[in-house]
Amino acid sequence: MKPLIPSFTGAELERGVALVTGAGVGLGRAEALGLAAAGAKVVVNDIGEAAESVAAEIAAAGGEAVGVPGDIGDWDFATTLVRTAIDTYGDLNILVNNAGVLRDRMIFGMSAEEWDTVIRVHLRGHAATCQAATAYWRNQSKATDSPQWARVINTASEAFLFGSPGQPNYSAAKAGIAALTLSVAHGCGRYGVRANALAPRARTAMTEATFPPPPEGDEVDPWAVEHVVPVVVWLGTRAADHVSGNVFVVYGGKVGVMAAPTLDRSFGTVNETWTVDELEKTVGAYLGAGGRHTFAVGNDLKL
Repeated sequence: MKPLIPSFTGAELERGVALVTGAGVGLGRAEALGLAAAGAKVVVNDIGEAAESVAAEIAAAGGEAVGVPGDIGDWDFATTLVRTAIDTYGDLNILVNNAGVLRDRMIFGMSAEEWDTVIRVHLRGHAATCQAATAYWRNQSKATDSPQWARVINTASEAFLFGSPGQPNYSAAKAGIAALTLSVAHGCGRYGVRANALAPRARTAMTEATFPPPPEGDEVDPWAVEHVVPVVVWLGTRAADHVSGNVFVVYGGKVGVMAAPTLDRSFGTVNETWTVDELEKTVGAYLGAGGRHTFAVGNDLKL
């Protein structure tokens, strides 16, 4: 397999400060390395020693980074993590929420702990850092009377669209992250905050069973995490000031821009209110016995 190494000049994010959660391995690590290569100072978060290891890797390559281990699902830690970035480097410009876990189970077999763990790390972890970061940017914008260089890049998944059968907790968390991203974009845009979410198709420890093994020889791996990194860097730049409130499907040199959900068709009763028979003859007939019009993702987006 031919190594894929995104190329940056080191000026794309010059003087910027980035915080990446779940950055000890896989996609988060690649994002942290890419942001550093593009000139950002990076706060690397993960559990255990992985955060400090990646920070050391960045420093060895000539960048600036600090590792901060800790549980992103702990609200107090997550908000303190944002403050650590600000106190260490004097500012925060780019928040990349990547941390996550899996507890796969069909809904009828899922325990409360399996549900809560996934929601806690994914959705609560995203929300806590967003809360702290946007509060800081709002205060800075008011103090300076100007919009900030402020970027939120969240990690969703196409699972929130097609409802992965064995991942109801994960699918629900990712749907929440997409909605959270739109809310942040709409609510904080006046302060300079630009919020977007990625739905990456990339081989990581969490998704390795989904994709085929890496190719041999000189072929580039279409599912390499490095394909996602240039999109993260671009969204972090000031050149992307007009880009907010989007969900991007990113994989193998391709970027798909998702359209917002739209109303497929509406129906009205001819009487004062609906009857079951009328509903069946209108809405039911439109949906069809096979459910062919039920909410689904187009084949071009499915894994």
